[in-house]
Amino acid sequence: MISQLLYPAAREVGVDGGRLHPPAFIGKVPLTLPSADVKCARARSMHCRLADRIRRSTKFAVVATLLLSTAAAAPGPTQFKPGFNLFTRQQDVQLGQEAAAEIRERVTIVHNPVLTAYVNSVTRRLTASREAKASGFTFTFQIVADPAMNAYALPGGPMFINTGLLREVANEAQFAGAIAHEMSHVILRHGTNQASKVDLIQIPVALAGQLTNSDTLVGQLAELGIGLGANSVLLKFNRIHESQADLMGAHIMAEAGYDPIQLARFFTNLNNQSGPSAVVFLSDHPNPGDRSKAIKEEAARLPHRAYGYQTGQFQAMKLAVATVHEPSPKTQE
Repeated sequence: MISQLLYPAAREVGVDGGRLHPPAFIGKVPLTLPSADVKCARARSMHCRLADRIRRSTKFAVVATLLLSTAAAAPGPTQFKPGFNLFTRQQDVQLGQEAAAEIRERVTIVHNPVLTAYVNSVTRRLTASREAKASGFTFTFQIVADPAMNAYALPGGPMFINTGLLREVANEAQFAGAIAHEMSHVILRHGTNQASKVDLIQIPVALAGQLTNSDTLVGQLAELGIGLGANSVLLKFNRIHESQADLMGAHIMAEAGYDPIQLARFFTNLNNQSGPSAVVFLSDHPNPGDRSKAIKEEAARLPHRAYGYQTGQFQAMKLAVATVHEPSPKTQE
């Protein structure tokens, strides 16, 4: 009874068959039990410490989750695939080869060893890029004596580079960017994508060889009004095509060791010009809007690389191109 009065907690801890037992410390020196307020304060303190630990752990987990999700969602390089097309890839190649043969009859091809060596040195690196190799197309490059600052690529890979472009580029990276842009039109099959939309009924029949009497694919398309003149759909691209070629061109030149920001500067300089060369280039390559900004944003998405590759032949190229006689551009029909 005395133990129950001194140690009321025994009612909770010593129940055995209806008999009450005092705690283990009965008979020892009595301890002063903490008051109810102290016990509550201690309980609250333990609760606060536990809650604080839970909050810290939860905060850490949330931050870690956000960091991981941000890393997983971080935008990488824009991915592109060729769009709608009635032509096969082999027909791209055939069309490009036939069209290139016709163009060579109309223009003056430059056979300067210094210029040829320079162009080959730059384009060799560009064609070794992942996207160029994955396309399966074989790229060829020829220099045309033409003062217009331009370059143009045909389906399947043939490309023509005007001496006017070589004269105007401020550095090698800008030249590489302009060529990478043209290569992107080939990789994404923009020329035959445009041609496919001209006549959805007659073109498939023509491609099957059942509509015209021409022996060539170029001839078949010419009979349908798709020629190689200045306004040919094979060489004129819309703003969506241009935007895609800008961004993929940035990929290609970056992989080759050239800073894609130089492509943005090339277009900025071009937009600030008002001469005939700029007019010719922009007529064939319409500005999709905020062009330089879009290229810079895409460059920021690319894997970090050390840019600055140079062939060491840029100045020699400039001296050589200055000696080339450029006849008046021939009118294309």
